[in-house]
Amino acid sequence: MKTYQDQTFDEERALYALRSSVVRKCAFKGPKDGESALKECEDISVQDCLFDLRYPLWHLKKGRIENSVFTPDCRAALWYDRDIELNNCQMNGIKAVRECDHTVIKNCSVQSVEFGWFCRNIRICDSSLESEYPFLKSENIEIDALKMNAKYSFQYVKNLKIKNAVLTTKDAFWHAQNAVIEDSVITGEYLGWYSENLTFIRCKIAGTQPLCYAKNLTLQECEMTDTDLAFEYSDVHADIRGSILSVKNPKSGEIIADHISDIIFDENKMPDTDCRIVCRKKTSGF
Repeated sequence: MKTYQDQTFDEERALYALRSSVVRKCAFKGPKDGESALKECEDISVQDCLFDLRYPLWHLKKGRIENSVFTPDCRAALWYDRDIELNNCQMNGIKAVRECDHTVIKNCSVQSVEFGWFCRNIRICDSSLESEYPFLKSENIEIDALKMNAKYSFQYVKNLKIKNAVLTTKDAFWHAQNAVIEDSVITGEYLGWYSENLTFIRCKIAGTQPLCYAKNLTLQECEMTDTDLAFEYSDVHADIRGSILSVKNPKSGEIIADHISDIIFDENKMPDTDCRIVCRKKTSGF
């Protein structure tokens, strides 16, 4: 394999269409401000590199990027790629990963608005993420040990598996389909509205008005802290360990909890309510 090492590139398409090569300890920066440095490459290994220019890794097939830094000026770093693995990288540019297929992200630190849009078959483990709209309309996602601080996360995703994660978010899982979240902590507002086949197992959930307008919603051995007005208009099967502040207008199913401080039914709005509610301890007002 040909090796490019200890070089600086700043021209347009500096290493365009590279094949079966190693790029090591190189910097993509400089006054020429060239874009698309490694566009249309295949079977390359990128090691200990600095990316400070736009659109460096588009249409890449089969690549491994290790110990590398993408600066905030490196926007839209990886688009339309296939069979990519990133390990121990810092990704700091907007729209870092989009329209990619079969992407693995390990031990990475990511700060990227609009991260991971329209992707398929993406795996993330032992990483951190700060974003606003991560994973919009992506499919077949597997996440293990992610610490995330975001706003509108996992909207319109399909086939999602998360475990051992700490997610601080808002409006997460809206319109999500076929998602399973295990052994995780989720803190945010308005979680899981309009979702379908959303399952939480041994999770800790906190925040106002969670899990409304959901179809086939399941919670197994979960805790709900400071959660009020939960499950409105939802088809829900929930086994909650501990208390819920309030439940409002659940549509159907069964909710079991140790204690529910307030149970609210607006009879004029919910004439067909068919939800069984069981409190293991006495609940005031019910």
